[in-house]
Amino acid sequence: MTNGKAFKGAESPKTPRGSIALLVLVWVASLILGHRYEPAGRKNVAHSPRFPRKSLRTHKTAWRERAAARILFLEQQADRESCRAAADQAEQCERERTLAGIARQLEEAGNAVSAPRRPFTGAAALERTWANVRGADVLLLRLCSDEDLIGRSTDVLRQVEQHLRPADPLRVQAETVAERVAGNGPRPGDRALLVLALGASYDALDAEFSRVRSLSIILRIATFFVLLGAGGLAVWGWFCPDSLSMCFLPEGKDVACPSGESHRVKGQLPSEYAQEVDVLVIEAAGLAGAALTVIASLRQIQGTSSPYMLPLAAALLKFPTGALTAFIGVLLIRGAFIPGLSDLDSSPQIVAWAVIFGAGQHLVTRFVDARARETLSDVGRPPADPEPSGARAAKP
Repeated sequence: MTNGKAFKGAESPKTPRGSIALLVLVWVASLILGHRYEPAGRKNVAHSPRFPRKSLRTHKTAWRERAAARILFLEQQADRESCRAAADQAEQCERERTLAGIARQLEEAGNAVSAPRRPFTGAAALERTWANVRGADVLLLRLCSDEDLIGRSTDVLRQVEQHLRPADPLRVQAETVAERVAGNGPRPGDRALLVLALGASYDALDAEFSRVRSLSIILRIATFFVLLGAGGLAVWGWFCPDSLSMCFLPEGKDVACPSGESHRVKGQLPSEYAQEVDVLVIEAAGLAGAALTVIASLRQIQGTSSPYMLPLAAALLKFPTGALTAFIGVLLIRGAFIPGLSDLDSSPQIVAWAVIFGAGQHLVTRFVDARARETLSDVGRPPADPEPSGARAAKP
């Protein structure tokens, strides 16, 4: 090599490309798998250190801030309960063990809130946080005084009515007990029933959020594969434009392709006029049509307390679906599958039809939108009781 720059580069050692790729792979794996689950070692609320305020505010996201505030509140309640002592030694030992369990669950929740944010770990940290927070809340109900139990019976009843079926035996008993506790004070066994009912309502709430999370994950995976299919068609059309020709040969006019129009050459096939960007232009037009339907559907989107952004996942699916339906629609016209639309006259007409087909993806994705709205509406609403078999048989 006679070039001076090349000679200068040859003197300095170069890192092999394989080593760089290996380092990048190890770094990505450390981001995904580097956070290890470490159980907390707290033994007692009264003698264990407080959560550092800075650790709870490392990552300022909405759910982490709300969870941090809830953790601090439950810690104060646990410290308050640690000041009360039982007259019986066995009961005191049970209180200390319960307080130790509360401390450990709050520590686990605090670790999840203050853990570094890593790819694909947000849902796991959220579930870990709220599962421990709710578990600590249930244990605090077991330790609270009779006066506090009277006040919390209304809150327990509200939770039970939101998440358990009306005919659920546990809900029926909890309603009776809550009314009696609020009116005449607790009886032996009332506290245990309210604790059991609160735990069951939290389990039902977790199941409702699990359905929202699973549907959101399904929609994101579907969006990825639809986007992969649309991108694969664009790459195919770029490297083999003649095999995916989107050009039309109207009689007495120039050749119309999505990327532009050209003069007709006698004896030349329609596929020979195809350009590399034809499929990309069609899919971009379909993407624009899908964007119009997304904007139009924003008026029906409502806020939700779910942290998994299910409406956003349903909206993102529309974009690659619009690109794919635009390509399929123009391809059907190109193959004379739709009567009366065998030949399009100009490039703007082809693009216009691609926009229409892209907006037509709503005919497919509207079922997904309906399912997402139904799933979100089920959060905080108790499931309906199943109909008796005799009632179903009596229906015509």
